[in-house]
Amino acid sequence: MPSVDLRPWFILAVMRFHAIFGLFLGLEVTAIRTWTPSIGQFRRNAEGSIAARPLAKRDTDPELLYPAHNLSVPIDFFHNDTRYEPHSNDTFNLRYWFDATYYKPGGPVFVLLSGETDGTGRLPFLQKGIVAQVIQATNGLGVILEHRYYGTSFPTPDLSVENLRFLSTEQALAEIAYFATHVKFEGIDADLTAPNTPWIAYGGSYAGAQAAFLRVVYPDIFWGTISSSGVTVAIYDYWEYFEPIRQFAPPDVVSGTQLMVDVVDKILLKENNTDLAQTLKEAFGMGEITDNRDFANVLTNGIYGWQGTNWDPEDNSPSFYYYSGNISSTTVVYNTTESSRPSVKELLLAAGYGEDPAAEITLLNAIGYFQVTQVARQNASGLSQDEYWTQLNATMWQQDGIEQQGWRSWYWQVCTEWGYIQTGNTPPDIKPLVSRTLDLEYLTVFCRDAFNITAPPDVEKVNKYGAFNIEYPRLAIIGGNADPWKPATPLADQAQPRNSTTEKPFLEIAHAVHHWEENGIFPNETTPILPPNQVVYAQQFLKNFVIDWLKEWDAQYLHYEL
Repeated sequence: MPSVDLRPWFILAVMRFHAIFGLFLGLEVTAIRTWTPSIGQFRRNAEGSIAARPLAKRDTDPELLYPAHNLSVPIDFFHNDTRYEPHSNDTFNLRYWFDATYYKPGGPVFVLLSGETDGTGRLPFLQKGIVAQVIQATNGLGVILEHRYYGTSFPTPDLSVENLRFLSTEQALAEIAYFATHVKFEGIDADLTAPNTPWIAYGGSYAGAQAAFLRVVYPDIFWGTISSSGVTVAIYDYWEYFEPIRQFAPPDVVSGTQLMVDVVDKILLKENNTDLAQTLKEAFGMGEITDNRDFANVLTNGIYGWQGTNWDPEDNSPSFYYYSGNISSTTVVYNTTESSRPSVKELLLAAGYGEDPAAEITLLNAIGYFQVTQVARQNASGLSQDEYWTQLNATMWQQDGIEQQGWRSWYWQVCTEWGYIQTGNTPPDIKPLVSRTLDLEYLTVFCRDAFNITAPPDVEKVNKYGAFNIEYPRLAIIGGNADPWKPATPLADQAQPRNSTTEKPFLEIAHAVHHWEENGIFPNETTPILPPNQVVYAQQFLKNFVIDWLKEWDAQYLHYEL
């Protein structure tokens, strides 16, 4: 398969550079849809869940450049399916944005699917990301399309279980196809609907899976689609999420995390070990947490930062760099943790490590890191530790107002069709990066409490489209080899080997994480390492095959006209 290498130090080099600015500006871009946030964090974020993300450094606010538009679309596309009863004949407004700056008659429509989030967060890709690059290269019109039940695109007044019934993979795909065949772009005196105009759909992650499925389900509407880090395989127990991190993160960070988790598990999983478990929680400053699993869940906040790493300064989160600097340090980072050394010695001895000065330092630095990043936030919240960190709060999970969209819409999709529960259930010969106490029972509490769903998700509703082996002419598969979502994509080790062709492009980007080629920077922001070589290659690779696809469309269309 095509691949461009770059030394692994690039990822940490970029994080180190931008962490300095993040530290002073207080910026932290949270990786979307990974670990399970605490109840306290849900409460803190709920009021701002509908607001646009804060502006980082950029020339102009994209929301000023690209006014929002709406298309009225049906709520229910499947009136013969009993799962959507009672059916609806109503419509709702599906929000979208577009840029016709580079459009010339005969050019394509290039639509980026915004996926499981407010679409305003995708607008920079119109301004300088992959959409901007493709429409410049093809004289096309660029579109950002919001997903039903996210942002402002709500078909129902709330997110009650009854009203969430229209949030499914097939309904979401159908509305994209409807959009492509019905939209009229303001100011464009031409019919740009599919199939009269070539439509190319692009998506990353969940939206990448949507892009892949569109080409299979609606091949007469979408001339081509690009699945970037597209999770085309729904997996219930997705312990494999941590495998690319284990394989590609700095080895000392991995080993330090594994040591911390191993000590935690040997204490928490041992029967009749209540006193030592309490000593463990108190050492980390979390002695008031009642449920040991809530405590173990807090300790995932470091390693989960891997997905948030990005070559793009505006999207890169410094959190993994901060964590790495702590967990891998060979000296004690926080002098205040020295008072915990006797407890650390006791815990290590109980876990079978004996006298191990290096392990002591690792645990002391882990304690310091979580006290500074997690305990401090809990203290500032005014909530008790149980109130702030527990997942076992049925009252909270039962809130179903629109303001809960920041979690409730996607969690419904998780519980009904997609899964992706990121447990610590690694095989016995692989030391986990998160605690084995984080199992399906604990991590699906929101399915039971929020939606009264007790059965596993029906992953076949997703996997029926092709799963690992999905393919179709003019369906491109792209992704990073260090992406924690790679095991759920056609780039997974268990997927069929592929050769890349113009008809079926296939590219694994070396030392890249989550749909890295989607991002872009302004020309005056480029440096010798930004964008990195493998991203430049991937973006040019993508533009080249799109241009070839359009030549094929032109040839077919002209031949038909003649």
